[in-house]
Amino acid sequence: MPASKNSIYSVHPSVAYAQAIIRNLPETTGKSIDEWIAVVKKSGPSGAKERREWLKKNHKLGDTKAWMIVDRAEGKGAEDTDPEAYLKAAAEYVETMYAGPKAALRPLHDALIKVGVALGDDVKVCPCQTIVPFYRRHVFAQIKPATRARIDFGLALKGAKKKPPKRLLDTGGLAKGDRITHRIEISSVAEIDAEVKEWLKIAYDLDA
Repeated sequence: MPASKNSIYSVHPSVAYAQAIIRNLPETTGKSIDEWIAVVKKSGPSGAKERREWLKKNHKLGDTKAWMIVDRAEGKGAEDTDPEAYLKAAAEYVETMYAGPKAALRPLHDALIKVGVALGDDVKVCPCQTIVPFYRRHVFAQIKPATRARIDFGLALKGAKKKPPKRLLDTGGLAKGDRITHRIEISSVAEIDAEVKEWLKIAYDLDA
């Protein structure tokens, strides 16, 4: 889903996935989300962990469904299934990420996003609690405030024909099967230079 008119961020792809799970609960489990919430509150144990285990053991639900039902029963998890709730949470994730000692990194974050969204209308920036991924079809880059003085800008470069320069550090992602295979350490806006933009474009193109 593209960015909201009121947000520079886009709804995380997982929201649509979670919506589909909830929408299909009656077919896959015999009960709607509201009916499962009622069951948990009426017959389930207290405590989120205990409730999840109870749903899995007594009602043969999978881990994802159990998590979602218990979160909803406890008034949590709206950001996982509601686009507007997610966008509100996304902005809060970013504010929290750069609060306190990491506040000086916020201009780097903003500059990287500006470069990323300029690549095309199909770029989606979807913050999580500790990282800010860039999506096209999949994650092709991510911002991670690694220390008080440095952002690690990760890139998905599997299949790149050009050899990355020494500045692009191997994350081990290729060997582990992770999307992000390289990272660039960025400590100032000046370091977001032509080389960074070139390799970000390469990662973007690889995800076409």
